[in-house]
Amino acid sequence: MKPDEKVIPPLQDILVRHRFLAAKDVAIALEMSINEGISLGQVLLNLENIDLQTLASAIALQHDLPFVQINNAFIDSSLSEKIPLGYAEKHYLVPLSRDATAATIAVSLPLANDELLQLAESLHLKILQVVAPADEIVIARAKLYHLSGGEETLSVSELIASGEVEESEPDVENEAQRATEKDSFIIQLVNKIISDAHARGASDIHIEPYPGKEDIEVRFRIDGCCEVYQQLPYRYKFAIPSRLKIMANLDIAERRKPQDGKINFKRFSAIDLELRIAIMPTAGGLEDVVIRLLNSGEPISIDMLGLTERNRTLLDKALTKPFGLILAAGPTGSGKTTTLHAGVARINTPKVKIWTAEDPVEITQKRLRQVQVQPKIGFTFATALRSFLRLDPDVIMIGEMRDIETASIAIEASLTGHLVLSTLHTNSASETVSRLLEMGLDPYSFSDSILLVLAQRLARRLCAHCRVMCRPDAGELEELITEYGTAAFEATELSREGINLPRAVGCRACFNSGYKGRIGLHELLSGSDAMKRLIKQRAETHLIRSQAIADGMTTLKQDGMLKMFQGLTDIHEVRRVCVD
Repeated sequence: MKPDEKVIPPLQDILVRHRFLAAKDVAIALEMSINEGISLGQVLLNLENIDLQTLASAIALQHDLPFVQINNAFIDSSLSEKIPLGYAEKHYLVPLSRDATAATIAVSLPLANDELLQLAESLHLKILQVVAPADEIVIARAKLYHLSGGEETLSVSELIASGEVEESEPDVENEAQRATEKDSFIIQLVNKIISDAHARGASDIHIEPYPGKEDIEVRFRIDGCCEVYQQLPYRYKFAIPSRLKIMANLDIAERRKPQDGKINFKRFSAIDLELRIAIMPTAGGLEDVVIRLLNSGEPISIDMLGLTERNRTLLDKALTKPFGLILAAGPTGSGKTTTLHAGVARINTPKVKIWTAEDPVEITQKRLRQVQVQPKIGFTFATALRSFLRLDPDVIMIGEMRDIETASIAIEASLTGHLVLSTLHTNSASETVSRLLEMGLDPYSFSDSILLVLAQRLARRLCAHCRVMCRPDAGELEELITEYGTAAFEATELSREGINLPRAVGCRACFNSGYKGRIGLHELLSGSDAMKRLIKQRAETHLIRSQAIADGMTTLKQDGMLKMFQGLTDIHEVRRVCVD
């Protein structure tokens, strides 16, 4: 730290010291902030522990800056020519006033020293910062830059209450026209739904209108399960899909055929988020909308995958091989790409050249040369893979083996000095081997290339704040041991007397669901000599599975039950995601 720099106290200290919140509530929010990778202030807002005005007051105290409310403040309109809208949005600020020597800006988070210096140099004025509530900044900025409306931080119910009341059945043309003309209320409503989904960690948003005057149902998929978020008035059933079509540059007049597209949400909000949107015509001339939230980010550590010691050791060993094939298997949304990226991150060094072909590119890593395939123009996984072989790679990651062409090229690459990683949509590790043989792969080439198959599922993790451990009765325990496999259970180091089972309860930290986050369940089939012989013989799936178990494989359900015994998830989740 430079000698003249101020020491900025942590926000959590300010909140407790000035009695904005109890220390216990701040501690819970801080843990959630660290686990979820979002700011402490945003967590507190999501939990409704504080409002925007209180948060701004605390931030002002934290940075020793004045706190102001700007709802009725006079704003110098000439400053809109000096500070571009894009800059103001990027830094969450609005310029307020100026005199001969200084300009005053309202911020929700103070600018860093280098940003202040750059802004001062560009304006040739000293910059004075004041802290204001974020919603007031957005409203003031909308007025200053003559925008159609500010994205106020209100709840959805408050937004709806502030909207106009229409009791008659909405007309599709009128509603589409409202969305086309950038009706500020519809913009705020759609942005609020997406922002809340992002804040709650949702992977998908489902917008489901119904005929007549029945409310629209909006559901979020959180940790793999759909949960009702809001019931919206029926009068928005045409306007909301129309607004989303505009955001995705789709045909607003086409309501008979499915459409799909992408939205860069940063164009409409401060959140850096990519959305994939799919629209499907439904009964009654309506349209369902499903939005996938793609959170670009860094890969997680391989230590965080939840692998057992045996599975971790085998995966580490396979990743150090100079050539061969590593496959991750499971249904859509089971974390296959996350697992592969964690593995690639393990070997991503300056000495290794790695190419990836993905659809879409969600996780980014430095040094990886990552390619987005585009099947609509003929740039498929197979095309990308062929091109990679001419680019001197050491490691190749292919998003998915969708066809025999891609699989064959991948096998060839794995036998010619390249480590190849890919995914397949299959239910188990043994079925993955059978599926590739059924696709027509040469069993001899396949058996020579296979290093391992890691099948996986994602189960909801019990909330650490509210879970309870209970002693099962004798009948329940015996049932679980039978389900695990009596002989297999006896081979573990678990004691019947020491087993306690976790129960989901529900609290504010997990939105009363009892679950927070997810955990991976795995089964790993290794390419042992015995397994290679079975592959060459095109053995049936049950024989491959039996050999994998003989080689030490713990099945998906067994792995899930072991994590249940550890208190990480419960039997309901294990049974939900695992098939016998």
